[in-house]
Amino acid sequence: MTEEKDGKMMRKVAIGCAIVLGIVVFRYFDLGQYLSLEYLKGSQAKFHALYLANPALVVAVYMGIYIAVTALSLPGAVVLTLAGGGLFGLVVGTVAVSFASTIGATLACAVSRFLLRDWVQNKFGDKLSTINNGIEKEGAFYLFSLRLVPIFPFFLINLAMGLTRMRLTTYFWVSQIGMLAGTIVYVNAGKELAKIESLSGIMSPGVLISFAVLGLFPIAVKKLLELYKHTFKAAAQHDSKDSQNQEKQHGEV
Repeated sequence: MTEEKDGKMMRKVAIGCAIVLGIVVFRYFDLGQYLSLEYLKGSQAKFHALYLANPALVVAVYMGIYIAVTALSLPGAVVLTLAGGGLFGLVVGTVAVSFASTIGATLACAVSRFLLRDWVQNKFGDKLSTINNGIEKEGAFYLFSLRLVPIFPFFLINLAMGLTRMRLTTYFWVSQIGMLAGTIVYVNAGKELAKIESLSGIMSPGVLISFAVLGLFPIAVKKLLELYKHTFKAAAQHDSKDSQNQEKQHGEV
């Protein structure tokens, strides 16, 4: 048992060091400059020529970079999504971004779970029991709602969900579907990359409100169904009791 714990601790240390090293390299060499809107717009023609020359390789490298950025919770995912639309068009860009972002998010969730969940559960286990029960009961609906609203930082969602008991397979497919609408909006905006002046101008208040309503819709429907089932069940039980009382009265007569 001690050897198993030591081995797990060594793996945690190794993964933690790899993550820290990746972030340090990113900051030290100022790699964030290559994930800026200005750099992307200035290099669009060059990247497009590379894509035309070797489309499969460029898409694979692009997805690898996107997965790494998302898994390490580095800034630049929005710019990369716009790049997907600008380089690959709506269909290929949406497919590439959708899978890369979901794989990266699931990896971030898995790393958060592996590194932090045991410590968090041991320290706050009693307080988290209600949250864990809620996640097990309605986690998919809750996550779907969060994914539909692009104003929530996705890296925080990845970190928080990693501390719960939600299955990674569930996390993957719910994230895949939930992020799709926002992905299409940003990839489509990326098709007009030269016209984009700032990232904040992509999402209008109307679009954000629409996503928020969409996000609340599945939970609202689930609650209404539960209310309907509860009401129907209560009515059925009431009718059954009335029927039994009537039969009992007839028997006494």
